[in-house]
Amino acid sequence: MFNIVYIDGMNLRTLDLNLLRVLSALLAEQSTVRAAARVGLSQSAVSAALGRLRAALDDPLFVRQGQRIVPTDFAQSLEVPLKSILDDLEALLLRHAEFDPSGVAQSFKVAASDFFAVMLMPRLADILTRRAPQMQAQLVDLLPNSYVGILEREGVDLALVPKTEFPTWSEHQVLFQSRFVMIARNGQPRLDRSGVRPGDVVPIDLFCDLGHVVFSPEGNLKAMGDAALARIGRTRRVVMTMPVFTGVCIAVAGSDLVALVPEQLAGRMARLLGLSIYQPPMPLKAADICMLWHKRSTATAAHRWFRGVVAEVLGTLK
Repeated sequence: MFNIVYIDGMNLRTLDLNLLRVLSALLAEQSTVRAAARVGLSQSAVSAALGRLRAALDDPLFVRQGQRIVPTDFAQSLEVPLKSILDDLEALLLRHAEFDPSGVAQSFKVAASDFFAVMLMPRLADILTRRAPQMQAQLVDLLPNSYVGILEREGVDLALVPKTEFPTWSEHQVLFQSRFVMIARNGQPRLDRSGVRPGDVVPIDLFCDLGHVVFSPEGNLKAMGDAALARIGRTRRVVMTMPVFTGVCIAVAGSDLVALVPEQLAGRMARLLGLSIYQPPMPLKAADICMLWHKRSTATAAHRWFRGVVAEVLGTLK
């Protein structure tokens, strides 16, 4: 329902937009049959709509004259302003559908781990520079145990998080799957002496005895890798924790420590830091990584465009 406040100076009650489309078609065609074809309704539906319009506007609107209907003076006075209103609304919706980001100055705050500083932000920077030079993207840290609340309280537009139970007031889109692999510096001596080559599955005893760096923003000494080991009755030797994945990778590159990191990040950082990638010995379930936002922003043109760009970039990580 749309509130049409004035048509030719008259205050109107709330009217169904479809009734106004029917009225405009009747004014143009002066035939219920042709008006029905124009708006894609049956003749009986148009006649019913005309009855509702007559009641709402307290005017006959049309009178029969031979094989056609002609508008009353009041209806005739509505034709031009009504067409203008409907044309303006159509243009507004068309602009919404064909959003042009090139002149939009808006900032979008994205809450995510530093994984996305590496895997999203460089390509996003290039796209924004070319397609939306006045837009800004702000990557901010996820608040521990508050993936969802940040959308309500912290002015965050999007969160990039593992799939879980999301509240009914939010929307989400699965972007890619993330599985974990083990990284070590090239030529890590214990792996070399054991004959374990990049790409191999690391023997469980060796995996548990190696020193590990754990990614944990909160400084927890146990993470999902430890839960997976516990299910098979094993533990690993944790030497340090890091709040960011890039710190984990740098610590591994500069020592004999190893770590579990997302496979996509491992591939990118291996080339930059001289790392080798191995398969862990215990089963680790891949995580669905989602883009999460508040429903209030779902239909907003700029937000929808920005979500599309983020999905475009991260969709390549599947």
